[in-house]
Amino acid sequence: MFHLRVFATFFRNSLIREMMFQGNFLIQIITRAFWFFAQIALFKVIFEKVPSINGWTQDQYFAFMATGMLINGIVETFFMPNCASFSEQIRTGRLDFALLKPVDTQFLVSLERVNLAMVSQVLLAAGLLINSLYRIGEPISVLQLVIYLFYVTTGVLFFYSMMIVTACSSIFLGRNQGLYDFWFYITVFGRYPRSIYDGRDPSQIEGGEILQFGFSYIMPILLVITVPARVIVNTLDQKHWAVVSLLAAVAGLVIARGVFKWSLNHYRSASS
Repeated sequence: MFHLRVFATFFRNSLIREMMFQGNFLIQIITRAFWFFAQIALFKVIFEKVPSINGWTQDQYFAFMATGMLINGIVETFFMPNCASFSEQIRTGRLDFALLKPVDTQFLVSLERVNLAMVSQVLLAAGLLINSLYRIGEPISVLQLVIYLFYVTTGVLFFYSMMIVTACSSIFLGRNQGLYDFWFYITVFGRYPRSIYDGRDPSQIEGGEILQFGFSYIMPILLVITVPARVIVNTLDQKHWAVVSLLAAVAGLVIARGVFKWSLNHYRSASS
């Protein structure tokens, strides 16, 4: 309850901050809406030429796209602005004040700011998902919905773990903008279903299959969105991917926590 009250204060402060610059807030919403509808228009053009993309029909792919937007929207609403400003807190010495406050430091640096403009993307993604499932026409069970929401949560936690580990490098590098760029380049692979990377010739190992293996077992980015999307459209035929995705999220959280605490032990405060 203490942490919930603290987060409520963070949320209220973020709302006040956004209302102080209403023009910027509206521009962010309009920009996100334009990007959202541009993505839909692009794939509608593609699906006018082909009936499916490697087993994904138009409505199934839009359900996948909505799942990806939902996960990324949640991450960018709650975690992205905080992890992005972590290096600035280290550079200016403001991290010292976070360490002195009677609340878990990782909680504080992860949720202090909320990007409320990104809530619009979460709502648009939810609308696209509902419309896609309606057009598919297959009934969705309560258990199926619960499992879907569970794996959306694991996807958010996996991305958060990657982000906090990247942010911790600021303690040693001072500035890690290049690593953030690397994070974006890596996660772009997760915007497409895992089956997209299947090779055409089963007897040969192609570049797509190498990416598929690496981003499924070593860094399972391809599973973060594909697993919940296949759950909600009822096409998850290989159940072990769900286990791999869950283990990756749990391992990511444990590693992120360990890296964060280890990094703080090597932090030199502004007064030291």
